[in-house]
Amino acid sequence: MRSSVPLLFAAGLVTGLTAALTVPGQAQEPKAATGAPQPGSPTAEAPVPGSETRIAVLYRPVPAPSSYDAEADPEDLGVAGARMAVKDNNTTGRFTKQTFALDEVALEEGQNPVEAAKAVADKGVRFFVLALPAAEVLAVSDALKDTGAVVLNAGAPDDRLRGADCRANLFHVLPSRAMQTDALAQYLTLMRWRKVFLITGPTERDKAYADAMRNSARKFGLKITAEKPWTFGPLAKARGDTPTRAEAMVFTRGLDYDMAVVADEEGDWGDYVSFRTVDPRPVAGTQGLIATTWHPTLETWGAAQAQNRFRRLAGRLMRPLDYQVWAAVRTVGEAATQTRSTDPAVLAAHLVKPEFSLPAYKGVSLTYRPWDHQLRQPIIVVQPKAMVSVAPEQGFIHQRTPLDTLGADEPETACKLR
Repeated sequence: MRSSVPLLFAAGLVTGLTAALTVPGQAQEPKAATGAPQPGSPTAEAPVPGSETRIAVLYRPVPAPSSYDAEADPEDLGVAGARMAVKDNNTTGRFTKQTFALDEVALEEGQNPVEAAKAVADKGVRFFVLALPAAEVLAVSDALKDTGAVVLNAGAPDDRLRGADCRANLFHVLPSRAMQTDALAQYLTLMRWRKVFLITGPTERDKAYADAMRNSARKFGLKITAEKPWTFGPLAKARGDTPTRAEAMVFTRGLDYDMAVVADEEGDWGDYVSFRTVDPRPVAGTQGLIATTWHPTLETWGAAQAQNRFRRLAGRLMRPLDYQVWAAVRTVGEAATQTRSTDPAVLAAHLVKPEFSLPAYKGVSLTYRPWDHQLRQPIIVVQPKAMVSVAPEQGFIHQRTPLDTLGADEPETACKLR
C-alpha cells in the first residue's frame, strides 16, 4: 500500500487524537471571513489604494420546469452565491481600499462559452468563475491562456480536470468526484459497513461517479460485492405504479451487502431505491446519504450566519453550487486582499503558497493543492434532513494534512500543469 493512502487508527488511539482531528487543521476560522484583516497581517499594517477588480461568472440559467417540481433548481442557481461573495469581498476590501465588481454572463441556449469569455476578456476582465460542464471549462481555460486570466472551476467535479487534463491557469473550487466518494468511503469504513452494492445509471456522469466509487473502495478497503446497471428508467420522477416498478422492487434480491451506493448524477432514479430493497439496507451515493460541499443543515463554524445572509439576499436556501461559486469569488477577494494586488499572475502564484488561506465556514481555512490546483476542504456527509459526519474522519491521517486523504494525492496525480 502506498504511503499516501491513509490509515485508520485503532479505537483507543483515535480517542487520543480526537482533539487534533475533530476538524482538520485549525480549531476555527480566522476572523477575516467577512471583516477586518487579522492584527499583524500585511493588510492590517499598510492599507494601500487599489483599483476595482472585476470577476466574471459564466453560467447557464436554469429553465423553469414545464410542470410542478418541488426540487426544481432556482433560476439564479450559482450566481446568487457570487452576488453574496462580492459583497463579502468589498467588506474585506475596505481595509485595503480595494473594490470588486461582478460581471454576470448568462449563456443562452446554444451560446458558445468560449466566445462569451473572450468578449469579456477583451474588456479587461482577468478573473473567471465557471459554473459549466467539464468540456466547456477546459475549452474556456485554453482559450484564455494567452490573456493571463485566472479561471476557477465551480461546477465540474470531473477527475480528469485535476488529472491528465489539468491546466496551469485553472483552479478547482468544488471537490472532485474522487474527493466526494473518498469522503463517503471513509464514513463507511468508520462504521464498518464494508460490503457495497453499486448501482450505476446510464449516463456518462453516472459511470464517472461509479468509477470514482470503485477507486475509493479499493483505497479504503471496502468490498463491492455486487454491481448492476439501472435499466428501469426515471422511476423517481414517474407518476403512478407500473410493471416496471414491480420489477425494480426485486432488483436487490439475493445480494449480500451493507450499503447500496447509487450513481445517478441526473437525479432520475436514485431516490427511488430507498425503502424498496428486498432486505432493509441504507442507500448512499448521489442520493440518500451524500457527500457534498454545503447543505441547509450545516450550522457550525459560522455557517448559520452565512445561511441567514444568503436567505436574506436570495430569498431561498443556499445550495451547493451557490456555495461553490461563492467560494470561487471569495478566493479572488482573499488573494487580492492578502497580496494587496490585482495582478492575476501575482494572485495565481499566491493561491498555491502556504500563506494563502480561504475562510469558508468549514472549521478550517482552505488552501489549494499546488500539484493540481484543487481546493482542499472538509466534505460534509449528510442525509436529507440532518448532517451525519464531516470528512476527513477521525483517525485518517496524512503526513501533510488530513485533508489530503480526500482525492488524488501528489504521488498519485496524473496532472502535469501546463
